[in-house]
Parts: sequence; C-alpha cells; structure tokens
Amino acid sequence: MPAQPQPSLLHLAAAGTALALYGLGSHWLMVNAAQAPWAVAALFGPLLLAVAASGWRSSSPLTLVFCAGLLALLVVVVWRGGVADMQRMYVLQHAGIHAALAWAFASTLRAGQTPLISALAQRVHRQFTPGIARYTRQLTAAWALYFVGMIVLSFGLYALAPWPWWSVFCNVATPLLVAVFFVAEHALRYHWHPEFERLSMRGAMQAWREAGKAGKPGKPSKAGDAGNAGNAPSR
Repeated sequence: MPAQPQPSLLHLAAAGTALALYGLGSHWLMVNAAQAPWAVAALFGPLLLAVAASGWRSSSPLTLVFCAGLLALLVVVVWRGGVADMQRMYVLQHAGIHAALAWAFASTLRAGQTPLISALAQRVHRQFTPGIARYTRQLTAAWALYFVGMIVLSFGLYALAPWPWWSVFCNVATPLLVAVFFVAEHALRYHWHPEFERLSMRGAMQAWREAGKAGKPGKPSKAGDAGNAGNAPSR
C-alpha cells in the first residue's frame, strides 16, 4: 500500500487551501460588497477567531481579552450598519497586521534578546555555529523590513491605484509573497552558505509550530542553549 501522507503535511495543505479560499472570497467581498455590514463580519470574523484560537492554545488571557474586545466592537459596527469608509478600515487592518509582525521580528533584535529566527534555528540545528547565528540575525531583520515594505506598498496602492488592485494585493498577493519569500530564502540559503547543515522545509515548519507552542521564542537564551541545540535531533 502506498504510504499515507503525514498528518502535518495534510494540515499544511488544508491550511493553504483554506487561506486561498478565504483570500479569493475576501477579494470578491471587498470589490462587490465592501460597505455591507455582513461583509464586515465575514472579513474580520475568521481573522478574529484565528487569533483567539492561538491565544487559547498558548494560554494567553491577554490575547483572549483583546479578542473579546474586538468581537464586541465588530458586533457594534455590524449592528450600526458598518462605517463610513470601509475601504480605509480594510487598509488599516492590513497595515496593522504587518506592523505587528514587523515588531514581533524587530523587537527580538534588541540587545539582550535572541533574534526570532535564531531562536527557531537553535531548535533544529545539531550545531548552532557563529555563522548560522549571524545569518539568522540578518534574516530576522530581513523579515522585519519585508513587513514594513508591505505596509508602504499597501499605502501606495491605496493612494494611487484603483480599489480592485489593492484588494488583489491584500487578499491574493500578500499570502503568495510570504510563501515566495519563505521558499526562495530556503532555496538560496545553501547556495550562499553551503557549509550550513541541511534542513528540510518540513523541519522549518515544525520549528515554527513548536515555537508557537512554547510561546517565547525571542527571550534571551541561557548560556547553555547553543550547546543544548547541538544535541537536538536532526529534522
């Protein structure tokens, strides 16, 4: 019998399909029913539920309280019939998400912190070398700049291009560009640094999941962290 797909790959495929459907549906709503109150709930509701689910899994009361407040606000907005300029609200939502992601990466570059991607790399590399430490620090900064660049591009399109263009950028191009960045960096990493230990895409995704469960990837690592990472099993 052929080998069954690994559950993690099935989950990844399901998540990708759901994200694609959500993006296409969001684009249709933004172009055809941007001002409709029910469209506001359809666009913001799934995002809010995803953040709340993440907060529940990580046992974060602050996240759950924040989501409860946003849910109350969403109910009020829908009950009152929407807001005067929904397009601007969508743009600010897109910018806010990217600003939060940029801060999540950039804040770990401060003195005394472990860069976010360095913390992830320590989980999967048997030997966390100084070269990997430098590269992962630079990659953390690159991701932070990427998210800032997306905000600038978003505002530029909103100001200069027709609204359907911005909707395509937000709902279709945004997730695709993240995937392109992730895959391209993974492919180029070993061209630039052939001395690095090989790590599969699946291992990289597993590191992200484990970091999400741990909840604190950017805190300063203890003196023995690098040594402990050297004993971690290969992915």
